[in-house]
Amino acid sequence: MAYYNTNSRSPPPLQHPGYQRYSSTPPVQPQSYSQPLPNQGQPSHVSPPYGAPGSAYQPLGHASPPHQSHPSQMNPNGPVDFSNWGIDNATAAFGMQLGQSAVVAGQEYVQKNLGGFIPVSVLKHHFNVSNSYVIKKLRLLLFPWRHRPWSRRVVRLENGQSEWSSPREDINSPDLYIPLMALVTYVLLAALYSGLNSRFHPEILGITASKALAVVLLDFVFVKAGCYLLNIPGGLSSQVLDVLAYDGYKFVGVIITLIAGLLGFGRTLYMLVFVYTFLSTAFFLLRSLRSMVLPDASATAAAVNPSQRSRRITFLFLVAVSQIVYMGVLVRV
Repeated sequence: MAYYNTNSRSPPPLQHPGYQRYSSTPPVQPQSYSQPLPNQGQPSHVSPPYGAPGSAYQPLGHASPPHQSHPSQMNPNGPVDFSNWGIDNATAAFGMQLGQSAVVAGQEYVQKNLGGFIPVSVLKHHFNVSNSYVIKKLRLLLFPWRHRPWSRRVVRLENGQSEWSSPREDINSPDLYIPLMALVTYVLLAALYSGLNSRFHPEILGITASKALAVVLLDFVFVKAGCYLLNIPGGLSSQVLDVLAYDGYKFVGVIITLIAGLLGFGRTLYMLVFVYTFLSTAFFLLRSLRSMVLPDASATAAAVNPSQRSRRITFLFLVAVSQIVYMGVLVRV
């Protein structure tokens, strides 16, 4: 039987009827304390003893029901009840409708102001490339001597109209992916070149990018001005992107020249690489721009007389020869 300290003011612990624990030594009694009694007229929060009426036995593994999560977490695919956040559903619906209207208005503004100059579909056309196209195009830029043919492919649409094939399908089609990546590579390579010569500073990135963009813009203005003075036809939006693509291909030769300088091949070999890349770029532009400057008689409504043809051929050679000036400026980093 259990032993209890008669001097303690606390009542003896409750025992289950019919269950009695025997021990050879009396258990150690805890420090005596007085348990406050609940106030009269207020519900007591003291759980009833085990076995008393009203108590429920919960076996192991059967815990109390979990806390109910937020309705939006219970059904993420269902409609969100904004009233749980203190927002009226009508107000939330009005806000969502207002946001959608703002997005649509922004898209219409961009399409109205920028889409008329360069449509998004034309811009996507110049970035429609593949890995095989990039490899073949780089090989064509460096070794254009025996490439045939140079004419671009034309595809017929279902509505009877025709358009140029995408760069993915035609290697002669100009793209903007290679010029853009070459421009970024040129800026980083120029920064590396300056760092190896102990001349690097953070402003070199902005200066190099500004110089590259200025060269491209100058070449673009020269070509467009020549096309305007010689009355060379062509769509404004498509010709703008085509000319920018052809102007950006010179960065491939510039990158090859800078890599030759970084490898320390010597001044003579460096100049030979520069001359070769200039000749390959000039020959590539000479053959690629021919379809724009001297289109076939079947592709134009007005025939080109001999004097106009002579002037256009001279202009074409000027565009090709001027690349040595642009590339010479770009390799000086």
